[in-house]
Amino acid sequence: MTQRTALVTGGTGGIGSAIVRYLARQGHRVATNYRNAEKAEAWRKAMADEGIEVCMVSGDVSDPASSEVMIQEIVSQCGPVDILVNNAGITRDTTFHKMSYQQWTEVLNTNLNACFNVTRPVIEGMRERKWGRIVQISSINGQKGQYGQANYAAAKAGMHGFTISLAQENAKFGITVNTVSPGYVGTDMVMAVPEEVRSKIVAQIPVGRLGRPDEIAHAVAFFTGDEAAWITGANLAINGGHYMGW
Repeated sequence: MTQRTALVTGGTGGIGSAIVRYLARQGHRVATNYRNAEKAEAWRKAMADEGIEVCMVSGDVSDPASSEVMIQEIVSQCGPVDILVNNAGITRDTTFHKMSYQQWTEVLNTNLNACFNVTRPVIEGMRERKWGRIVQISSINGQKGQYGQANYAAAKAGMHGFTISLAQENAKFGITVNTVSPGYVGTDMVMAVPEEVRSKIVAQIPVGRLGRPDEIAHAVAFFTGDEAAWITGANLAINGGHYMGW
């Protein structure tokens, strides 16, 4: 397999960490961004203990100027970005009639606008090299909606709109663009939900359990391989049957 440079935004989170591990173990040079240096260093050391070296670069994906500097630093340290996983995301949950403009914009900026901020600086190079893989990490709630998540659902749905447009524009340049939409995965964030609430969620999942981060990472890695060159503009729902749409 050809070694490539992969950038996973939000790579220090639960799903992000699994994607970083998976791509690194496939032999790629993997980079991710951070905002909190102390937490990032602890995460980097933990990954190194597993035998995984990660290129860590400071960068705020919600800010276009910061994102551009971040990409320049990654290219300087690791080489041009061939694989981009737009994974960074936050929640600011509340019902819409109580939602502030700040809660709306923070989620849209980090979850959706970041796709522009990070992809724009790498797309030209991919087009010149005639090869690229871009994967958006959306969500089941971008497909079906969720009470108290108008901001999050709008951003996650928008990510796939971004995917299918970018896929059409760049297919002839050897670039594929796809979306992975996870359901409820057993990350620290989900496990922090009260057990009785988690039990109600699991009861709605036909497979009968939460997903594992490595199951999401496997799907992402599939999209990034040479063998997936004829798959573009797709949205792969991974949710244990929780939501079955077309």
